[in-house]
Amino acid sequence: MEWKLASVFALPNSDKRTINDLSKTGLLGKLIALFIIYGLCLGHAVPAWGKVYLDIDSPAWQQFAIAVPDFQNLAGKNGAPGVPSNAATLFAEQLSDLLRITAFFNVINKKAYPSPQPPSLEGSQEGGNFASWLASGAEYLVQGFFLQRGSDLTMECRLYDVVKAEIVLEKKYVGKTAEGKTMLRKFAGEIMLALTGEGDIFNTRIAFVMKKGRATDIFSINYDGTDLLKEKESWTILMSPRWSAEGRYLSFTSFEEGNPDFFVKDVLNGTITKVMAFPGINLSGGWSFLGQKVLLTLSKEGNEEIFVLDFGSKLLQRLTNNIAIDVSPVWSPDGGKIAFVSKRSGTPQIYIMDADGDNVRRLTYEGNYNTSPAWSPKGDRLAYEGMVNGNFQIFTIGTEGEGLKQLTFDNGGGKSPSWSPDGRYLAFGKNIAGKKKIYIMTVTGLNLRLLYEGDGDGVSPSWSPRLKVR
Repeated sequence: MEWKLASVFALPNSDKRTINDLSKTGLLGKLIALFIIYGLCLGHAVPAWGKVYLDIDSPAWQQFAIAVPDFQNLAGKNGAPGVPSNAATLFAEQLSDLLRITAFFNVINKKAYPSPQPPSLEGSQEGGNFASWLASGAEYLVQGFFLQRGSDLTMECRLYDVVKAEIVLEKKYVGKTAEGKTMLRKFAGEIMLALTGEGDIFNTRIAFVMKKGRATDIFSINYDGTDLLKEKESWTILMSPRWSAEGRYLSFTSFEEGNPDFFVKDVLNGTITKVMAFPGINLSGGWSFLGQKVLLTLSKEGNEEIFVLDFGSKLLQRLTNNIAIDVSPVWSPDGGKIAFVSKRSGTPQIYIMDADGDNVRRLTYEGNYNTSPAWSPKGDRLAYEGMVNGNFQIFTIGTEGEGLKQLTFDNGGGKSPSWSPDGRYLAFGKNIAGKKKIYIMTVTGLNLRLLYEGDGDGVSPSWSPRLKVR
């Protein structure tokens, strides 16, 4: 369902005060304190067998052992004119790298590979020498073929179950030569889906704020660290990027007109619309998973309170009413609950309330500074940042306060966690030697991977859903 932001909300007159004006009124200092609390920061499948749904928290879980030999050039031994001589090896290495970063796969060393290798494209499955592949330690085997003619590239990929000596998955991709990595990314996602029962993690992006001096930009990047895009450039403060449920829109708060106003970008056509510009704070919160709603923190009535904006009805509804600061609202996946941060107990803690603002209850009790809640896609846990010995660290906790787990422990800590749509990874900010960078880890706290290191400070990551619009 599509909708136009420009027509769904009658905007108030913009407040043109500058940063200097704000400091005179005392609003700037309040904003700075508030931001600290807020946490600044194609083909056909061959379904030979049922999918396996994995619990990566289980102590019995082990990585899939998979072999990825060099792809075969269908143009013959000498290849086609203009095709790099190492293309067959390069494709295999790129696919291997994609599988490794998921932390689900152990790619078998090529030195252990048997000879002969996989059957030809026209060959029978029985010709695959599966016993030899099994002896190499492989449980699964990838067989890839490609044909390049000029700027056109065709790629065919198979996944075999070596133990059962049968084909699991077969895909064919047709496109341009420059799209080779994209084809491999799609196939890696198909492998993940076939073997783990979860959707394509490679079709997601992580948005984040990059701070350099007094200027900030919003970028987004693929899960595998490729295709960096600048979503919004600014000479002043940008913060809190948040994806809509289908990934069509990216909201954020900007100081470009002197007031922290709420904007939404249509990532499909690049248009940016100012949606909320009340005098004072207009902070972007989480989007609903089930509809055209977004949560906001507004101070238009004097105190920082949580509101919900329905883009369809244009209704703005206040949800909290407390003398303490209420910020950082996020929806549960079913839309029935909202987690948020409040100082109503004296220190910043995470609370949960019904979607209409009723039945408020405190969730976190360990530690005296907990903020930046993020609800898991499965709805059973929340991630957040909590202060430990002067450093923020990443925690997860059950929705009833059970099963508290600390995931990061070093001095670099962790801030602003954001879940992947499959619930298996967390993106977060980390301070390494005084420089803030964006990292990814599994929800067990293991397999830490640097996602992006720019020439500024990367903060406030937001993980997209599986994208359909890019």
